[in-house]
Amino acid sequence: MYYAHSFGDDDDRSRWQILSEHLRGAEDLAAAFARPFGVEKAARLAALLHDLGKYTAEFQARLAGSPLRVDHAISGAAMARELARDLPRGWDTIMAELISYAIAGHHAGLPDWRDLADRLKDDRLTVDPVWRDELSVDPGGLKPPLTPVPARAAFQLGFLGRMIFSCVVDADFKDTEQFYDTATGTASDRDWPQLPDIIDSLIARFDRHMAGMRADSPVNRLRADILAEVRRNALMAPGLFTLTVPTGGGKTLASLGFALDHARRLGLSRIIYAIPFTSVIDQTAAIFCDVLGKDVILEHHSAIEEERISDRQQREKLRLAMEDWAAPIVITTNVQLFESLFANRPSRCRKLHNLANSVIILDEAQTLPLPLLKPCVAAIDELARNYGVSVVLCTATQPALDAGHFDPGDAMGLELAGRELAPDPRMLATQLRRVTLRDGGPLDDGALVAALDGHPQALVIVNSRKHALDLYRSAGRAGLEGLVHLSTRHYAAQRRAILDDVRQRLKNGRPCRLIATSLVEAGVDLDFPRVWRAEAGLDQIAQAAGRCNREGRRPVEDSIVTTFAAPDNRPPREVALLAEAYARMAARHDDHLGPAALEHYFREVYWAKGAALDQHGILGRFALDRGGLACDYRTVAGDFQMIGSGLVPVIVARDEGARQALDLLGVETVHAGTVARKLQAFVVQVPPKARALLRANGHVSFEREDRFGDQFAVLRTGSLYRDDVGLLWEEADYLGLEQSIF
Repeated sequence: MYYAHSFGDDDDRSRWQILSEHLRGAEDLAAAFARPFGVEKAARLAALLHDLGKYTAEFQARLAGSPLRVDHAISGAAMARELARDLPRGWDTIMAELISYAIAGHHAGLPDWRDLADRLKDDRLTVDPVWRDELSVDPGGLKPPLTPVPARAAFQLGFLGRMIFSCVVDADFKDTEQFYDTATGTASDRDWPQLPDIIDSLIARFDRHMAGMRADSPVNRLRADILAEVRRNALMAPGLFTLTVPTGGGKTLASLGFALDHARRLGLSRIIYAIPFTSVIDQTAAIFCDVLGKDVILEHHSAIEEERISDRQQREKLRLAMEDWAAPIVITTNVQLFESLFANRPSRCRKLHNLANSVIILDEAQTLPLPLLKPCVAAIDELARNYGVSVVLCTATQPALDAGHFDPGDAMGLELAGRELAPDPRMLATQLRRVTLRDGGPLDDGALVAALDGHPQALVIVNSRKHALDLYRSAGRAGLEGLVHLSTRHYAAQRRAILDDVRQRLKNGRPCRLIATSLVEAGVDLDFPRVWRAEAGLDQIAQAAGRCNREGRRPVEDSIVTTFAAPDNRPPREVALLAEAYARMAARHDDHLGPAALEHYFREVYWAKGAALDQHGILGRFALDRGGLACDYRTVAGDFQMIGSGLVPVIVARDEGARQALDLLGVETVHAGTVARKLQAFVVQVPPKARALLRANGHVSFEREDRFGDQFAVLRTGSLYRDDVGLLWEEADYLGLEQSIF
């Protein structure tokens, strides 16, 4: 008898899971997961073979307590290729190669092709042939229903391989989980309602919410018209869409209304709303929960605070749901979505099959990072083309991603012609114009402070944390009232509190002069009468303008957004290049915030970047030739990092939630990843040299360094963090000198 899982030191093998039962259970689950995109037979084969290496004396000895490591995954990978060896070269042999990647990586992660080849050569396990009697394997008829794109065919196959991998690892996890739950009398709560079963009630709730919103102003009446048109367009065929609505036009609720109606018409499985920044995800989640109810919504992002969920069972349910995204409505970040689409680890990939047959709303689509834009576009196209996904590019500043703007062989661009959901974006840009844009020329900090002196409520957005801090201090020395500083010097939980305070100040008419970095731009619900924006790309300037006269209650001519150059604070190189693209476009358009100018700007940016739109050559990491299919999954996962800041974290443990999370590191059974998630909202990212200096002077130390190394760097000198400006790592050297003297 061969077994898949044991109970550690328990020698009672009647309680162990029989291997053939585990493989058949995983087979059925994987096939069900793959059915929406038509590769259930391939997923079935991969799941049947994934633990073939457990049909060996070596692995059974390990279950019984042997310390010897066994690469049991490689046996199934080798068998997948062996079964297809006698078949003519074609789809079955290609699919067998994809299956071998998935099996080989089901524990350690999808490998690069060279690593897989080396492991296949080193496979010395002898698999008992009894497996053929216990399992029914059919290696033929595996052709997938792919619609090919010749310029990126290998990428498409690599993408399919990752989706098969998702089906296999999720099936493996869930069958194993079910076995242990049954054996121990426990239950893992994965009981989420299916979207088709509740869609009518969700739409009824949405309709009631919208009926309670008064069309008592021109802006509100226009929002109602936009929503009506967008919902009418939910009848369109599935695929790619754009939703181009200026800031303040009700994009969030309009896109949700579309998603609900579209999902009902097509019987789609879930709605996924991806947001560019964690700084605004709470805002969107609060809207969705208010409209639809929190019991159908999963938030999954790096800054989620589990301490905010008081019910232990609900916390556990949400933790499990983050693994597989089985909830009917998921609110996440672009980082979580796209890095998962290019990941190789089982924990990141197991949810991917649940993207099929869904609606994905990409809020603020223009924020996709330029060095990764081409791979992102390829993934968006692939989801819509072959996995039954409707993708909505939702933004006030629509990037020029239509395929018509690119050469046919460029492997870039999306088929977006005729797929706009909003009524006449050019007309909307005129009707929803709420600001006047001015060029202020060079303005040093003294000039900015003088300008702020005449405006008790105003916003200044600059390009660096250093400039924000310097300007804030200059304004403080000048005695300006209502000064507020906001940047990533503050940890996320405090940033939310600062934004709430700013909204109250604005609402109550109190002085509020906010000096901030760009984190206040895309999607943050603020409404200032005046805004100053340091030189940047046109998309950033348009987003800054969205924080001025947002509700349209002030005259357009008095709602001024001033762009300026900061002579003593040059912008980062990437921002400077975008500002240059804006300057090249500016002379050719009178209306710099109109759709024509924005399209011209984005085309200018994409032309200037050229090959750098795939900076790491990710699409080229997948190759198909007579020698087979070469996929560098591990390398791609390492290269595809949407936030490549080069910074390192410092935990500011002033809040009780942070201190409780750190205490968990002393519990032997607690995983580091669990604690890291709890601490995300209390992290400030700093330059590596700054953290090293903080540590050298005793201001930072590593919590439980004996177990976790440098994973949990905690601030020990509380005076270095101030509520108004956040973490002042630059003062560490001074404090170190002061302590050495006194």
